[in-house]
Amino acid sequence: MKRSILALGLAAAIALPTIAKAAEAPPVPRIVVTGEGESAIAPDLAILSLSVMREAKTAREALDANNAAMAEVIDAIKLFGIADRDLQTAGIQINPRYNYSNKPDGSQDAELVAYQVTNTLTVRVRDLVKTGEVLDKAVSLGVNQGGGISFANDDPSSAIDEARQKAVANAMAKAKSLSEAAGVKLGRVLEISDQSYAARPMPIEAKAFDARVGAAPVEAGENAYSVQVNMTFELK
Repeated sequence: MKRSILALGLAAAIALPTIAKAAEAPPVPRIVVTGEGESAIAPDLAILSLSVMREAKTAREALDANNAAMAEVIDAIKLFGIADRDLQTAGIQINPRYNYSNKPDGSQDAELVAYQVTNTLTVRVRDLVKTGEVLDKAVSLGVNQGGGISFANDDPSSAIDEARQKAVANAMAKAKSLSEAAGVKLGRVLEISDQSYAARPMPIEAKAFDARVGAAPVEAGENAYSVQVNMTFELK
């Protein structure tokens, strides 16, 4: 009797997944589309990368000379109203410099002639009109490498939100067009995800900054923020 009950229990346990699987509803027809949107706004932040390189017979002498030059650059930059929070050391490198000469046997002889110290400073300029002047002043005081410049937005959330709304609208328009072409009706949204967004410079006819005597002429243009969304719709 016990064996019969056990056998019936095992049979029921095996049969339940089969019955459940048979009772499962067929997958809902769906369509997946990708939408893209973009919004451009004027930058309100300039980011400069400025480097001072000094060379001397010893690493100590090169570092001391570099420290003095960079300190003078930082003091001058602060006079433009640049706050301490907008000045950041990006890296300091100390490298030996060699002269190489060929030997009669074809090998090379390396002679240590000096040490080079490079200090790189990242500067965030929030008053864009001063960008050219800051760059010019830094170069006149000892910056002799770098000079990289990029423009950003301190808070790009409004532009990103606008681009996201455009991306969703673009995805919905695509889904509607595809469903109508296929002769089916578009249902509710089953899934939506924000794929990615990125800022890229967008050249426009922007007014040049006030290029005073000696100041480098700099133009900011606009930053374009793009958003991509994936949306899954039910098909009726």
